[in-house]
Amino acid sequence: MYAVVKTGGKQFRVQEGDVIFVEKLEAEVESTVELTEVLAVAKDGELKVGTPVVEGAKVVAKVAAQGKAKKIIVFKYKRKKDYRRKNGHRQPYTKLVIEKIEA
Repeated sequence: MYAVVKTGGKQFRVQEGDVIFVEKLEAEVESTVELTEVLAVAKDGELKVGTPVVEGAKVVAKVAAQGKAKKIIVFKYKRKKDYRRKNGHRQPYTKLVIEKIEA
């Protein structure tokens, strides 16, 4: 059984026991989160696609960690104009462990 959920502007295909990294959610570590934007559910070889979401379906996940991703360097440069800007960025994320898919 798997589901396709939408969170943080991205879509994830999840199964029970999966670990996913999503955009930061306001939740405490070790708490549970319900993802209600379920776009599709596959159960026993039967695919149920929502319009746009599957009614009554939800995915229950546990927050394993809150953190920041690896630093990326943002470097802007214009040749011949003596223009250089260097910035670093670390995107915050939430690590989720999928516990249950209800459909």
